Amino acid sequence: MKTPKIRPGERVGPRQQHNWDWRAASNFIAGGTGGGLLAFAAFASLWGADVRALLVAGMALIGAGLTCVWFEIGKPWRALNVYRHAATSWMTREAAVAPFVFGSGVLALATGLGLFVLLTGIFGACFVYAQARILAADKGIPAWRHRRCLPLVAATGFAEGASLLAVATPFLIPHVAGQIAVATGALVLLFVRVLLWRNYLRGLRSEGAPVGSLRALSAIDGPFLKYGNLLPAALLLVGVLGTPLAGAALVLAGLVAVAGGWWFKYTLVRRAAFTQGFALPHLPVRGRGTSGAGVKPGWGGA
Repeated sequence: MKTPKIRPGERVGPRQQHNWDWRAASNFIAGGTGGGLLAFAAFASLWGADVRALLVAGMALIGAGLTCVWFEIGKPWRALNVYRHAATSWMTREAAVAPFVFGSGVLALATGLGLFVLLTGIFGACFVYAQARILAADKGIPAWRHRRCLPLVAATGFAEGASLLAVATPFLIPHVAGQIAVATGALVLLFVRVLLWRNYLRGLRSEGAPVGSLRALSAIDGPFLKYGNLLPAALLLVGVLGTPLAGAALVLAGLVAVAGGWWFKYTLVRRAAFTQGFALPHLPVRGRGTSGAGVKPGWGGA
């Protein structure tokens, strides 16, 4: 087979990473949603709701995400080595939080004590935060290391958790006041997610990023805003107003909002993950003269 020709710029420019495939993306997708759901299940328990099903669902999502990562490892039985770097690795800290999530969750299911439900919610929130820090700590991927990425990823996980709670609300919280509170909370988090998303894109474009990253993220910008955020926000407003269709609106809004968050995270982890590439702060010259402007092959925006 004929080897494709590689142009000079492609040798030094950003390249899409392939070390983390769909299984790694699934950990951020399912784990972030599960941690956010546990956090809001604890909130719902304060209204007297029976949140046992939510606890099971949240732990199942986190477990599914971690299982995907485990299968991605070339030698899965070396997975315990992740616990050796707690002082420096957010991946280690994510793995360290997981036993506390499952331990407190099992105790909450077994005893029904509100204390364990609240602890499960707190550990779920910590899991979401640790996942966001994992991406931010990868300095080789400009789209991940950007300072505005961390709050966006964390807010997305919590928005998904609140949205899944909205899906369950018609079945768990029969009184209107509780349903309005859940719908309002999810609506606020979607608004925050939109603000952070626009702020993140604006930051990448103004400060510069690999062209591939900008292209992948810009491709989902419009649909993500319209269908992943504005559409579920409109449906949540129907729920807040307490109309006869409020229950159905909450269920549909939650599912659409979660799907939007999953689409964004898959794009961020897989399609927008381009490496730094080669860069020169300025072009050198031989002998006397003025150095030229710096170059960053394969970058755009700034």
